[in-house]
Amino acid sequence: MKETPPPPANATTEELLTQLGPLVHLDVLENLLNQARARSLWPLTFGLACCAIEMMAAGASRFDMDRFGSGVFRPSARQADVMILAGTISRKMGPVVKALWDQMPSPKWAIAMGGCTIDGGPFKYPGQYAIVEGADKIIPVDVYIPGCPPRPEALINGLLMLEQKIKAGKKFHV
Repeated sequence: MKETPPPPANATTEELLTQLGPLVHLDVLENLLNQARARSLWPLTFGLACCAIEMMAAGASRFDMDRFGSGVFRPSARQADVMILAGTISRKMGPVVKALWDQMPSPKWAIAMGGCTIDGGPFKYPGQYAIVEGADKIIPVDVYIPGCPPRPEALINGLLMLEQKIKAGKKFHV
């Protein structure tokens, strides 16, 4: 880093401001809020199948989602702003997922984790009637994390992708 020399003792205010740069940086309030939102995501504790074990591992000490501001899993939908759908969604569970999504305050985001959540996984075959073939048929999904089950590192990568999307000011779900 290059050090700037101290200003001369008889420098004018304009010369000082030119040398030091702006003292106050202004930005649009929404951009500042998006920076704060992206660094404090609170996921909903909501696991449907085997992917939930990997989600729990991502929050444990070995992978530690707290480093990214996302380690506070909330027990209530009213306290969460990210729904991580982890596992197979049965048709009976679909209305419950939708009800929890509706209870979450805005802005809110959704992550679909695992092949079963994204498109039905191995349960997708002609004539099946019990499994929802994609979480996006129930709620809007922001980030898809493929795998069966995806590793905890993949979930952390998905959270970082969601942070980038929020910082960029992408459309929120209401």
